[in-house]
Amino acid sequence: MDVLAQVLDRVRLGGTLLFHFELGYPWNLALPARPYALFHYLSRGSATLVLEQGRELRMTEGDFVVVTRGEPHLIYSDRGAKPLQILDLDRPSGRLGVVRHGGDAQPLSTMICGNFTVERPSRGSVLELLPPLLLLKPTDGGGGLETLLERMVSESSFARPGQDIALSRLTEVLFVEVLRSWIESLEYGEGGWLGAMADPHIGPALQLIHERPDQPWTLGDLGHRVGLGRSAFSARFTKLVGQPMYRYLIARRMSEAAFLLETSDEGIARIATRVGYETAAAFSKLFHRHHGLSPGRYRATRRSDGGPSQFDILEVEVTD
Repeated sequence: MDVLAQVLDRVRLGGTLLFHFELGYPWNLALPARPYALFHYLSRGSATLVLEQGRELRMTEGDFVVVTRGEPHLIYSDRGAKPLQILDLDRPSGRLGVVRHGGDAQPLSTMICGNFTVERPSRGSVLELLPPLLLLKPTDGGGGLETLLERMVSESSFARPGQDIALSRLTEVLFVEVLRSWIESLEYGEGGWLGAMADPHIGPALQLIHERPDQPWTLGDLGHRVGLGRSAFSARFTKLVGQPMYRYLIARRMSEAAFLLETSDEGIARIATRVGYETAAAFSKLFHRHHGLSPGRYRATRRSDGGPSQFDILEVEVTD
């Protein structure tokens, strides 16, 4: 089993390209707080990105940045320039186009901006594991990231049939490439369960938990399966994943149960069995503690809402 692929499928990974900017010096963009991750690819020129709390990042041509918590931030060539506010306004779908902003002087900068969304957020989700501000160089992706970004720049430059769906799919693939690049850059003990997947002992243990969350796994069982004693396995798992094995196992079971409640018509007792609980009562109590709703109420609420709603898309207001 590909654990990362399963997790991304369960949480309904999404994303879209929001803007394609052409920016003449001097320019300044102001982006508000959003309930999703925002990314920026500076395909030409240089810029400075500043988060609201003051962290500053210098961007050069080819840099790819993800603001993973959706914090408000500025991106500019000259901080003294009047910011162009990015606001929520209505605009027809399928009209991405190119937004031109800034002065008439050189150098000219070009940048695409978009978002990554997780429609079934859960504790320890992939976005929560990423640092608040993630910088990747195109070379960090071994060529795959750069090729994908160049394709997105090209696709967004001109309105063509099917542009929306093409950019949406490319954005989903982009997120996977970002995760791959980030995971490869991690030092030992970094990255929570994403980083732990590369460990020769904890990686296989995570795979076993994801393949069979219904099993009554113990520290001794999993340790034996991956070639470690109980104590050594427990310490290594907690250090690399960032939480004890039993807590991770419960979270995995609750995530799988939520997925089954949303996507199947199986009874609660059957779902309880599928995630490792002998009685529906024991399962329901733990599910309520974890998700804040009983299994029945969770299913009814998610289905009546049509599932998690799509996030609003940023729009742009050009001001004098």
